[in-house]
Amino acid sequence: MMAKPVVALRPTTGEMEIPAESILNALGAVVFVLDKTGAVVSLNTAGEQFLQGSADYLNGHLLQEMLPPDSPIFSLIKQVRDKGFAVSEYGVTLESPRIGKHFVNLQATPLGDEANSVVVSLQQRSIADKIERQLTHRGAARSVTAMASMLAHEIKNPLSGIRGAAQLLEQNSTPDDKNLTMLIREEADRICNLVDRMEVFSDSGPLEREAVNIHQVLDRVHQLAKNGFGRHLRYVTEFDPSLPSVYGHRDQLVQVFLNLVKNAAEAAPKEGGEIILETSYQQGVRFAVAGSDSRLHLPLRVSIKDNGEGIPDDIMSYLFDPFVTSKPHGSGLGLALVAKIIGDHGGVIECESRNKRTEFRVMLPMVDNKYEIVPEEKA
Repeated sequence: MMAKPVVALRPTTGEMEIPAESILNALGAVVFVLDKTGAVVSLNTAGEQFLQGSADYLNGHLLQEMLPPDSPIFSLIKQVRDKGFAVSEYGVTLESPRIGKHFVNLQATPLGDEANSVVVSLQQRSIADKIERQLTHRGAARSVTAMASMLAHEIKNPLSGIRGAAQLLEQNSTPDDKNLTMLIREEADRICNLVDRMEVFSDSGPLEREAVNIHQVLDRVHQLAKNGFGRHLRYVTEFDPSLPSVYGHRDQLVQVFLNLVKNAAEAAPKEGGEIILETSYQQGVRFAVAGSDSRLHLPLRVSIKDNGEGIPDDIMSYLFDPFVTSKPHGSGLGLALVAKIIGDHGGVIECESRNKRTEFRVMLPMVDNKYEIVPEEKA
């Protein structure tokens, strides 16, 4: 068994040493260590519960004795050993007669100088969470697309007839009646304008994509914001200049990040408001594709952060659904459109919010040197 490391903690008064084992056992996440043979050599209390056995019993047992050989966790561990860096997968199903069925986020990391030893940690996710967040809330995007098509075909044509009839009546009506016909026309126009706004969600065929420099997109959005709606704010850019190109549609990506920055600008305080634009490369992060055993590699991450009051808890679960908004005069279509565009790009959008810190993270695919999308990897 591996020696138990000790973590030295130095509080403001006194000094004490706390065994790392105690800290690990206090975590809700499952953590266990595998040696080069794939045998369990250490695990925390949550790991004992997950693997259905005590540490004394499980130590020395192969993980393959507890999970089927084709489980995605073994592919993850092999990648870590082959490549020598941490790898994560979100939305993975682990199932066996011993442990039952679990939906989890997985991470595997090489263990320092221990040859081919790997630390595996996993966070369990509920079915509702898996369905809700799987690949950019695409259910909401599809519902908006269907609604847009229905509105365009089933509402605008009758409205045109109603408006035309009101115009004919207006020609021979009294002044009092003219006020009513004008009301009919104005309300018909208002509904048509709403339908026109919804038509941006309708399907327009396959998206034409190419290699796009994401920093040029963000620079454009930055210039528009600081010279327009967000001129009162402080901007911080933390860009990774080594990032490869995004496989996407430039104008639509400008629209996505302009919407996100505009939302951040409206949320940030008038005094001391700040927006952070950040890009980074996520080595080894993959997402499960619903209905298949594929893993989608989305290494390019763009974060938009603000220091506003945060998003109310009661709408967080519905944030990307149409007509959901916390703004007094908002339509609730902006984030729904963002979710649809990111979904069309094969990407993922996530949000974390608390007081003085809201972050929207967009993860996108990259292109290789031939401007081809990086293929999905099999589990």
